[in-house]
Amino acid sequence: MEGFAEVIKYLHHLDKDVTLAINSLGFPAMDAVWQLFSAREIWIVLYLTVIAFFFVRLGWKRALVVIVSCVLCVTACDQLANLVKFSVERLRPCYDAEMLQRGLRVLEDPGQLYGFYSAHAANALGFAICSWMGFRCDKHLKYKGYGWGIGIWALLVGISRVFVGKHFLGDVCVGFAVGIAFGVLFGWLAGKVIRRFLDSSLRSE
Repeated sequence: MEGFAEVIKYLHHLDKDVTLAINSLGFPAMDAVWQLFSAREIWIVLYLTVIAFFFVRLGWKRALVVIVSCVLCVTACDQLANLVKFSVERLRPCYDAEMLQRGLRVLEDPGQLYGFYSAHAANALGFAICSWMGFRCDKHLKYKGYGWGIGIWALLVGISRVFVGKHFLGDVCVGFAVGIAFGVLFGWLAGKVIRRFLDSSLRSE
């Protein structure tokens, strides 16, 4: 146990150093961009646009299945994050006296006390993967462009949390891992429901 504790302590200090190194790369001209990616409000426009394309490309029945899967994915990522944050109780870097003393740049209101793991990172990548897998139910297109675009967007959302001083890089990486897991799970479930109940019924008609 003592050896394990030493490893955790080392990783925590390494996470602090890497987080500060990334955070220090910010500069005033880019601050507004990172704040924009970090703001949940702009996600609404993206979500509504993607939902509209679900209906256009998949038809209303398949679209509803995929939309429900995306909602469940984001909800799972978000609620698990709240549970883990209050179980682990790891301070956000903007509440860490050492990080502030070493020059952490904080661009937003600090928010709640604990930050492990990043719900922003999990929600964004979970939605990106789940929605991409949903679009793949349309056999006419491969949606590679959408996959790359929404994936890059999700990565920028996650890394923005380091630049605004709200999360350690480790918080973001774990958030990405959770987002991948739930995104694949709910994306797979949506595809299974569509193939089992919608596509099979069309073939039988």
